[in-house]
Amino acid sequence: MSNPEEHNDPPPTAALVEGRDYYLENGYWVFTEHYLLERGHCCGSGCRHCPYRKKKKSAEPPASE
Repeated sequence: MSNPEEHNDPPPTAALVEGRDYYLENGYWVFTEHYLLERGHCCGSGCRHCPYRKKKKSAEPPASE
Protein backbone atom coordinates (compact mmCIF):
# COMPACT_ATOMS: atom_id res chain seq x y z
CA MET A 1 0.00 0.00 0.00
CA SER A 2 1.13 3.55 -0.70
CA ASN A 3 1.66 5.99 2.13
CA PRO A 4 -0.08 9.31 1.27
CA GLU A 5 2.58 11.25 3.18
CA GLU A 6 5.21 10.10 0.65
CA HIS A 7 3.69 12.26 -2.11
CA ASN A 8 4.88 15.85 -2.46
CA ASP A 9 1.90 17.26 -4.38
CA PRO A 10 -1.30 17.99 -2.46
CA PRO A 11 -4.52 16.76 -4.03
CA PRO A 12 -6.06 19.27 -6.45
CA THR A 13 -8.66 21.51 -4.86
CA ALA A 14 -10.14 23.05 -8.03
CA ALA A 15 -10.32 22.31 -11.72
CA LEU A 16 -7.70 23.89 -13.95
CA VAL A 17 -8.92 26.85 -16.00
CA GLU A 18 -7.68 27.23 -19.56
CA GLY A 19 -6.08 30.64 -20.04
CA ARG A 20 -5.44 31.13 -16.33
CA ASP A 21 -3.66 27.90 -15.38
CA TYR A 22 -2.59 26.58 -18.77
CA TYR A 23 -2.91 27.00 -22.52
CA LEU A 24 -2.62 24.52 -25.36
CA GLU A 25 0.22 24.81 -27.86
CA ASN A 26 0.66 22.24 -30.63
CA GLY A 27 -1.35 19.73 -28.59
CA TYR A 28 0.73 20.22 -25.42
CA TRP A 29 -0.40 21.73 -22.15
CA VAL A 30 1.75 24.71 -21.16
CA PHE A 31 1.33 25.69 -17.52
CA THR A 32 1.25 29.40 -16.70
CA GLU A 33 3.35 31.13 -14.07
CA HIS A 34 0.13 31.65 -12.10
CA TYR A 35 -0.51 27.91 -11.89
CA LEU A 36 3.12 27.09 -11.10
CA LEU A 37 3.21 29.64 -8.27
CA GLU A 38 0.01 28.13 -6.85
CA ARG A 39 1.62 24.70 -7.10
CA GLY A 40 4.34 25.92 -4.76
CA HIS A 41 7.49 24.18 -6.00
CA CYS A 42 9.56 23.31 -9.05
CA CYS A 43 8.91 19.87 -10.53
CA GLY A 44 12.22 19.84 -12.45
CA SER A 45 10.57 19.33 -15.85
CA GLY A 46 11.86 22.58 -17.34
CA CYS A 47 8.48 24.28 -17.59
CA ARG A 48 8.50 27.30 -19.91
CA HIS A 49 7.02 29.68 -17.32
CA CYS A 50 8.67 28.24 -14.18
CA PRO A 51 9.06 30.99 -11.56
CA TYR A 52 11.43 28.79 -9.50
CA ARG A 53 14.08 28.31 -12.17
CA LYS A 54 17.43 29.78 -11.26
CA LYS A 55 18.26 32.88 -13.25
CA LYS A 56 21.17 32.50 -15.66
CA LYS A 57 24.14 34.62 -14.73
CA SER A 58 25.16 37.26 -17.20
CA ALA A 59 28.18 36.51 -19.37
CA GLU A 60 29.33 40.04 -18.64
CA PRO A 61 32.12 40.23 -16.01
CA PRO A 62 31.39 42.34 -12.91
CA ALA A 63 32.44 45.98 -13.13
CA SER A 64 35.66 46.74 -11.26
CA GLU A 65 36.01 49.88 -9.18
